[in-house]
Amino acid sequence: MFTGIVEELGEVVAVEDLGDSPPAHAGGTPTRFRLRGPLVTEDAKHGDSIAVNGVCLTVVDTAEGEFTADVMAETLRRSSLGALAAGSRVNLERPMALGGRLGGHLVQGHVDGTGTITERTPGEHWEIVKVALPPHLARYVVEKGSITVDGVSLTVVDAADDYFTISLIPTTLDLTTLGIKKAGDPVNLEVDVLAKYVERLLGRGADDRDDIEAAKETAR
Repeated sequence: MFTGIVEELGEVVAVEDLGDSPPAHAGGTPTRFRLRGPLVTEDAKHGDSIAVNGVCLTVVDTAEGEFTADVMAETLRRSSLGALAAGSRVNLERPMALGGRLGGHLVQGHVDGTGTITERTPGEHWEIVKVALPPHLARYVVEKGSITVDGVSLTVVDAADDYFTISLIPTTLDLTTLGIKKAGDPVNLEVDVLAKYVERLLGRGADDRDDIEAAKETAR
């Protein structure tokens, strides 16, 4: 689990198409990324997890402040990682240590979809950013609720059926990719996992009530 508190603004060093891999099911071919992140790699080893723009990736190896990670076609299809190239800046975060502070909110690193930045409105001390929202995710986004944007834990300011807005403080603008992204750029979105579990449980409850009523009718 992650918290959505970015530890380091890293950089993509190289992108390698794994052409010798089996054909991808959909959405591109598997890819190997080499990324620079001296802070997040100082204690990383093979098999560890590091979130890259909000996507939980497994470390293949590390060397001199860099690490490599393989990204499968499903991940490329569901996230914006396929748009990365050498020189792209990325948000990096290591998993939360057990007993550590939960500075943001519970983040799995499992991207639900991508949004698109549509507007940026600068203010004196912060900036309001509007993000177009895929329709199937709108029901999980609520005013003053939590959402992860490119791996950054943020509070929703306004929520609508097809967009939401967030307010970015100077620290977020300076230390994450959200300070350099422009209108038209894609961002990875992960909605609050608690909302998805609640929806599932409420749906299961309705199914259970239907089953009970059906059993009563059968017993009559």
